[in-house]
Amino acid sequence: MLVEQYGQHVFQTAYSVLREQKDAEDAAQEVFLQVYKSLPDYRSQGFKTWITRIAVHKAIDAKRRLNRRREDQMADGELIEHLPSAEEDVLGQLVRHEKKMLLEKKMDQLPAQHRDILNQFYIQEKSYDQIAREQDIAVKTVESRLYRARSWIRTHWKEEEWNE
Repeated sequence: MLVEQYGQHVFQTAYSVLREQKDAEDAAQEVFLQVYKSLPDYRSQGFKTWITRIAVHKAIDAKRRLNRRREDQMADGELIEHLPSAEEDVLGQLVRHEKKMLLEKKMDQLPAQHRDILNQFYIQEKSYDQIAREQDIAVKTVESRLYRARSWIRTHWKEEEWNE
C-alpha cells in the first residue's frame, strides 16, 4: 500500500539527487525497507515529509557510495586515461587537447589548498595514506580537504562546460 501511494514520489526524490534511473530505483527500495523498519519510531508528524526525508538521506548515501567506488577505482589504477588511437581523427584530438587546456586553466583558478590536494590525489594518484604521511596530517583531514575541494568545484564550475 505504501509503495503504491508513495513509490513515484520516493523515486522522483531519489532521482533528483542521483540522476540515474537504476540508482534511484535501488535507493527507493532501500527507502521502503527503512520505512518498514522505522515505522515503530514514527511520531505522526506528516508521513510524506518523513518519507521524503528518508528518501533524500538514502539517495545521498547512495551517491556517496558511488563516488567512493569511483575514487577507489581511480586510486587503484583500474581506470586508464583515454589515449588517442590511431583511428582517432584530428578533430577529436583537438577537442580533447582544448578540454585538457581548459582543465589546466581552471585548476590554476582553484584555491591553493584545493589545487594541491586534488593534484596529489587525481594527477599524482597518491592514496589518502600517502598524502597524510607526506603532509603530516590525519587521513580524515585528507578526506575532508578532498570533500571541500570537490564541493568548491561543484559550486564554482558549470556542469554544462564539461558535457559538450
